[in-house]
Amino acid sequence: MKITRTKAAVLIEQKKPLAIREINLPQELSFGQVLVKVRYSGICGAQINEIDGAKGPDKFLPHLLGHEGAGSVLAVGPGVKTVKEGDHVCMHWRQSDGIQSETPLYDWNGQRINAGWVTTFNECAIVSENRLTVVPDDFDQKLVPLFGCAVTTAMGVINNDAHVKIGQSVVVFGVGGVGLSIVQFANMVSAHPIIGVDIVDKKLSMSKLFGATHHFNATKTENVSNEIRKIVGQAGADVVIDTTGKARVIEEAYELTHPDGKTILVGVPFKGDKVSIYTLPLHFKKVLTGSHGGSVEPHIEIPRLINLWRAGKLKLDNLITHEFTLDRINEAIDLVRSGEAGRVLVAMD
Repeated sequence: MKITRTKAAVLIEQKKPLAIREINLPQELSFGQVLVKVRYSGICGAQINEIDGAKGPDKFLPHLLGHEGAGSVLAVGPGVKTVKEGDHVCMHWRQSDGIQSETPLYDWNGQRINAGWVTTFNECAIVSENRLTVVPDDFDQKLVPLFGCAVTTAMGVINNDAHVKIGQSVVVFGVGGVGLSIVQFANMVSAHPIIGVDIVDKKLSMSKLFGATHHFNATKTENVSNEIRKIVGQAGADVVIDTTGKARVIEEAYELTHPDGKTILVGVPFKGDKVSIYTLPLHFKKVLTGSHGGSVEPHIEIPRLINLWRAGKLKLDNLITHEFTLDRINEAIDLVRSGEAGRVLVAMD
């Protein structure tokens, strides 16, 4: 390997800003590993949760973050067959085709820096083969990170988790990058009505562009659930999806769901943040379930999504609202945490 060092944003301490460091790469790639030059990274709520300690203390500190990105392959390790040097790739957290390698160990001044099977908050990354999917060379690399999580997850939520049928009513709490994409795919399968709920008017206006038939600002509407029932019927909506991870919103989403309907949880609550629900309807036809990335298979779904985009059937450009450099990643993270953005990109070059 010719590249021995890389700039990275390192999580050293939870609830603190990431530290920008020049770290050392391992001297060689092991079985199933791929060296990737990262071009762009997205920022997902999952990284905010890691920084803020949503799941409790982090036993892997210090470590690298990021699970959605665009890059090009610089070198491949033994056994790698699905990608080759020079390929443009989508970096994703869901397992796909290829080998699951061991995770890489980086070094900073003699201190071990941990990493998972994919990280994208670094200019160069050692990634497991099964966290990479080849994309066409002429496809805009700025759009590729959207396939690493937000857009693929949204498609999976509609297709695999909710199994939305034509004419079913869909409510989406939280219309950021994932929520807007969920609205778009609900529209693609002819759901109706499609209702977006958020606390930011700009994002609610965007939801109309992606197919929402109605939207409500939860801070400006006296009783959101009552207003939604006026549209979908007093029994509730067929499918209610929460992307916020907030306990009170989850409770409202569940209560708003039709007795024969489905509540899909995409957002993850903080550890210890209890949710209180009446479970009797679950013994009949009501469904409450959490989504794990929409259960998508990236090597199958990503080419399909690219074909949809080329055909003009998939909106992507408007999902990206802001772009930062790696040196300003903490500003980018603060913006994502504020809820005022769609998808935020970090440009590595």
